[in-house]
Amino acid sequence: MAEAEIVEGKVRVKVRRASPTTWTKAKTALFLATLAETCNVVRAAKAAGVSKDYAYRRRKADAAFRAGWGAAIAEGYAKLELVLLDRALNGKIKVVRGKDGGKDARIREYSDTLALTLLKRHQETAAEADYEPDADEVAEARERIIAKLARLKERVADDAMTSDAPASD
Repeated sequence: MAEAEIVEGKVRVKVRRASPTTWTKAKTALFLATLAETCNVVRAAKAAGVSKDYAYRRRKADAAFRAGWGAAIAEGYAKLELVLLDRALNGKIKVVRGKDGGKDARIREYSDTLALTLLKRHQETAAEADYEPDADEVAEARERIIAKLARLKERVADDAMTSDAPASD
């Protein structure tokens, strides 16, 4: 990869080579992609060629980078959760060595701990998905929405009247 050059200066343009601590677009993209893949700041920093401390400083100072960092971590955790869910549902193949040189066997092993952890994590979400509001809750929500729409209609009418009124000098 070619080293980036940085142009700086107000009166006279100076071109200098980017230092190892300079964040180029390529370094930023590589850092965030690696972070999304591994959820590991040290690995992401190493892949991008910067120190982890410098990455943490940039996250603190740069809102756009901080947002990208958050999105990368969220993506990484979503991938991890899918892998764990697959492992909990489908198990993991384990080779069992046969005694005294006998034939090896393959068995599918399931982790109860992993399954219980995932169930706890999604218990509330599953309960919300099955939730059906009763008639009173629906009626109350409908009344609140109708009242809010009436207030908005009044506000629009008031704004229209105000904008139609002749300006006084």
